[in-house]
Amino acid sequence: MSSFAPHRLSVAPMMDWTDRHCRAFHRALSGRALLYTEMVTAPAVIHGDRERLLGFDGCEHPVALQLGGSDPDQLAQAARIGASFGYDEINLNVGCPSDRVQSGRFGACLMREPELVADCMAAIAGAVDVPATVKCRIGVDDQDPQLSLFATVDACAAVGVTTFVVHARKAWLQGLSPKENRDVPPLDYALVRQLKRERPHLTIVINGGITSLEAVDAHLDDADGVQLDGVMLGRAAYHEPALLGQVDRRVFGEATPDVDPYQAIERYKPYMAARLAEGWGLHAMTRHMLGLMHGRPGARSFRRILTVEACQPGAGLEVVDRAVEAVREAEARLGRDPVETDSVGRAA
Repeated sequence: MSSFAPHRLSVAPMMDWTDRHCRAFHRALSGRALLYTEMVTAPAVIHGDRERLLGFDGCEHPVALQLGGSDPDQLAQAARIGASFGYDEINLNVGCPSDRVQSGRFGACLMREPELVADCMAAIAGAVDVPATVKCRIGVDDQDPQLSLFATVDACAAVGVTTFVVHARKAWLQGLSPKENRDVPPLDYALVRQLKRERPHLTIVINGGITSLEAVDAHLDDADGVQLDGVMLGRAAYHEPALLGQVDRRVFGEATPDVDPYQAIERYKPYMAARLAEGWGLHAMTRHMLGLMHGRPGARSFRRILTVEACQPGAGLEVVDRAVEAVREAEARLGRDPVETDSVGRAA
């Protein structure tokens, strides 16, 4: 097990969630997991406020920039800009099912145009020295996933792309909302494993419906003779982030103690202090922490304090301290040490 394979465990790009503050928080829990930005469109990178869209703290490495778009020249330009900011990877979104994405001819609808995806990836790869990767679905609407997934992967592999993150569901662009597309289309993990079996030279990362480290272990198991290269966690890592405190040891094989929620907060505090000094509001950072104490006594008070008090003008780290103290007091009232938690942070 190599600790130098960041794709072994990654946290998915999630709109409105995996901003720079979220990533810094997740890094306080895991030093090894590969973190992704929210999707940023190529035109926004080219024409928008680059520091606001792309700025990040050095603590976040390894961190990947996910781009959206379908114009190879624009994507190449955006990729160069992203690489100049220091991102470790440039990823193309070929999986988002939102209406806005469809109208812009990018995201999941590109599964219908594998040659265009390949042209985009060739342009990105030619523009940067860091890895250029793809995140895709297994197909859209009435496509046969057996054909659409392999067509997309093979077209991209032909231009030198070697790493693919596959959300193991179709996207139904007609009839399902983006939210429903995260849950309703059935998962087909077997097809992703087949892809790895038949394309063993490619790095294949599986994504979709994975909610625990036990499930991560199962996906990384080679019991059927297939060794997937990694697992990408999405909502589970966001809503119950305590599980990330175990991945360096359990997934990457590091000989280091797990990071508990209290330690994670202490690690996150210097980042929060620096951002507060720059004029950021506390809530922008603490909103990503609400699930950290899930399953512990006092978790509800923790969430309430951070939700209500962190929004107040001038709120500082004393709010975080009060939230932590509410958990410690609740644990003390029960006359117990901080509870042991399972891989998703629930009380054992």
